[in-house]
Amino acid sequence: MNSLPYTREHSLNLFSYLKYLFNKRQDDILFYKRYNELKKIMQNESLETFFQPIVNLQTGETFGYEALNRPLQSGIFSSVDQFYEFVGQTDKVFHFEKFCRNLSLKRYIAGLDEEHKKEELTLFINIHPHVLLDNNYHSGDTLQQLVNIGIQPEQVVFELTERSAVTDFQEFERVLSHYRAQGYRIAIDDVGSGYNSLKTLIFLKPEFIKLDRSLIQNIDESRASQQLVSLIYDYAVQSNTKIIAEGIERKEEIKYLKKLGIHYAQGYALGRPNRIIKPGALPVLN
Repeated sequence: MNSLPYTREHSLNLFSYLKYLFNKRQDDILFYKRYNELKKIMQNESLETFFQPIVNLQTGETFGYEALNRPLQSGIFSSVDQFYEFVGQTDKVFHFEKFCRNLSLKRYIAGLDEEHKKEELTLFINIHPHVLLDNNYHSGDTLQQLVNIGIQPEQVVFELTERSAVTDFQEFERVLSHYRAQGYRIAIDDVGSGYNSLKTLIFLKPEFIKLDRSLIQNIDESRASQQLVSLIYDYAVQSNTKIIAEGIERKEEIKYLKKLGIHYAQGYALGRPNRIIKPGALPVLN
């Protein structure tokens, strides 16, 4: 039997396959290294926790803080976004979320001085929407920790990112009603960054709407952003919802939003994220 001639095409196909195997092996090795690094981070609490103030635009008082957990600099993860993207690809999402939540609460109460404890400030904690729907999630864990450290559920806001699309709105609304009954409040983050925003607001009825920085940057100069933010503000007033404008870096943005009546704001112009819990402040407006 004559064998088929070994052609250049066969050679190229073999080369492509070997290249594929090599790349896959490299990807597997990198995944393994990152996975081990993630487990070490959780075991050693190797995350930095920052607290960024949220300021009342009308009074200048600090309303609360958002807890932000960031990994230490590492050659394995090139950026914070890459780190969190990787976490979402693993089977550790639920455990990592619980770890971050507990770490945030522990460091928050440890960082408050006696004067701040009396003020009963509000703490915003980021939670992936899918975690709340996970059958493994037990809300009693967080509630018990709050009791242990002396924080009331009414002082905690679960901040859900709008970029993580919610599909079963009826089920999610039922789950959120359960948490609200315990005293927690809900914020929808990144509103204005995706197509799902309006439907999310209507069904989930959050106590807080956090406007994405893409809407806020240079809003004093953007007619389109002004119109959209005004519409959301009108909705918020009618639904008894408070708005938090994110990503504020300029006095002009503060001045415009304050005049519009926006309730709260967050950004470098009001206070940077810091390991130490520091109150924010409105800059002097001309």
